[in-house]
Amino acid sequence: FALLSNSWKSIKPFARHRIVFLLSQSEKFSSDRLPDIKGDINISVPEQLVANEMLLEPSLKKRKHDPNSVTDVPLPVSASRAMLMQQATVPCNKHLVELIDTVKPCIRELIDHANLIKMWIAYLIPRIEDGNNFGVSVQEDTLSEARQVESEAATYLDQISRYFITRGKVISKIAKYPHVEDYRRTVIELDEKEFISMRLVLCELRNQYSSLHDLIIKNLDKIKKPRNANTDNMY
Repeated sequence: FALLSNSWKSIKPFARHRIVFLLSQSEKFSSDRLPDIKGDINISVPEQLVANEMLLEPSLKKRKHDPNSVTDVPLPVSASRAMLMQQATVPCNKHLVELIDTVKPCIRELIDHANLIKMWIAYLIPRIEDGNNFGVSVQEDTLSEARQVESEAATYLDQISRYFITRGKVISKIAKYPHVEDYRRTVIELDEKEFISMRLVLCELRNQYSSLHDLIIKNLDKIKKPRNANTDNMY
């Protein structure tokens, strides 16, 4: 209970600091950086392999269907099934990884603080009585706001995971079909979309910290003491 009673005292100054921090990061997420976030896919089109396959394919098919041929000639390996890459792995987009690493700690902290505020308000709600429940309704509204902030912040983490999964699938398509330009363009579009999404997430985190902080500050007396001293029935 001591932790709950002191929770808002510890969160209040931190919320102000976090708002300033998020605002200071806005230049890092400026839309002017959008043309500079392209990542290196590092999967080249094996032109020589494709050319050799096109030259050899007619003669190989002819020999394969020749009844006088006793040699079983294997078909050439398609460029879409075997790739020779300069490096063992295809790197992530380092620009987006840097931005995501900046945003993720803010998301986790907001979830933790919203959860702590929920518990703090829940223990301040008095037992149900007839009349004089305006303060209780203020508590419930604030509790609902904290729940919504926590839920929305959790979806941001899921959004980041979906980005990496989707990008990985497209990269695997590029490795399998390196000559299809649409897959390469899809990666660029995904990266640009994620950059804009991270920028929106940053703005939402700033707004959620500000709105939750403002709501509690303006109604702090009603949250702490929803009923006056004469009808104080809190546990």
